Amino acid sequence: MSEMTREKSGRNWLSIALWAVQIFLAIGYAIAGMMKIVSPISDLALEMAYAADVPEWFVRTVGVLEIAGAVGIILPALMKVMTWLVPLTAICFSLVQVTAIFIHANYGETAQFLAINLILLAMSLFVLWGRWKKLPHQSR
Repeated sequence: MSEMTREKSGRNWLSIALWAVQIFLAIGYAIAGMMKIVSPISDLALEMAYAADVPEWFVRTVGVLEIAGAVGIILPALMKVMTWLVPLTAICFSLVQVTAIFIHANYGETAQFLAINLILLAMSLFVLWGRWKKLPHQSR
């Protein structure tokens, strides 16, 4: 196999992996956002202790922002418009996870949430690296 064929094959696998992670992040954040928007705060507080300690508008706003992120990690790439929003969204998702790690630690929920926070952080950083440096989406 020639060097150029190997490079193109590697780029294809990277593209598939990046798309898969982007879709996973979009679905995960959309579900989490919808939960924060439609669930009663008392139900959310059973799963996320901080929900009982912050104003309701804060929890609902986080939900709206998570849904916006779910759209921002996919839609610009699909439409090939403002594709710079994809790595920007990945940065925001990374910041959300770092913040979540500290919030959950503050509430003694590290054992419950640390693994998922670190996985989501790694996925967000992978998309950031891939879509900013290695294989950015092209705008029209």
